[in-house]
Amino acid sequence: MSQQLLSSTHSDKSAIYAQLLAQIEALSSGEPDLIAVLANISAALKMTFDWLWVGFYLVQPPELVLGPFQGPLACTRIAYGKGVCGSAWQQARTLRVDDVAAFPGHIVCSSLARSEIVVPLFNSAGQVCGVLDVDADTLGHFDPVDAAGLEALAARLRPRFDRSPASAL
Repeated sequence: MSQQLLSSTHSDKSAIYAQLLAQIEALSSGEPDLIAVLANISAALKMTFDWLWVGFYLVQPPELVLGPFQGPLACTRIAYGKGVCGSAWQQARTLRVDDVAAFPGHIVCSSLARSEIVVPLFNSAGQVCGVLDVDADTLGHFDPVDAAGLEALAARLRPRFDRSPASAL
C-alpha cells in the first residue's frame, strides 16, 4: 500500500505540526519496526518543511550512531557531549542553535548547515535513546514552535523506544 502526506493549507506553523503529527501517527500505526517508522518520519518532516537535513541518531554507547535520515551525507558517529547532538544527549534537553558556527565544539557534517535543532528521544524510563536532528541552511531558522512540535513528536515515540533494542543500551 502506498502512503502519501496530505499537504497542509495552513500558514500557521503550529497547525502544520498538528496536522503532520496526526498523519505520522496514522502512517506508523501498526508498524512494529522502529527503523521503518523513523525513516518515514524523516521523509515526512523533510517533505513538509523542506529543511536541509532531518534524521535520527541512536544511542549505541559510547556514542550516537546515524540512523534514518533525509538530506546530504551525514556524520556517522557522534561522541557523548560532542557537537549539538552529543550535547543534547548529555544534557537530555532540546538544543536550538541559531548559528552553528558559534556553537562551541560544533561538528561540521555539512558546510551548508547554518542553524540546528536537536531533540532528545526518551524511553518511558526517562533514558535518552537517541536524538532527532534537524539542520537548516539559514541562520536562526528554528523557533519555539519548532521546538514544541518536534518535542511533541518525540513524546509520541517514547513507547517505541521501550520495545526497541536501543532502550536496552
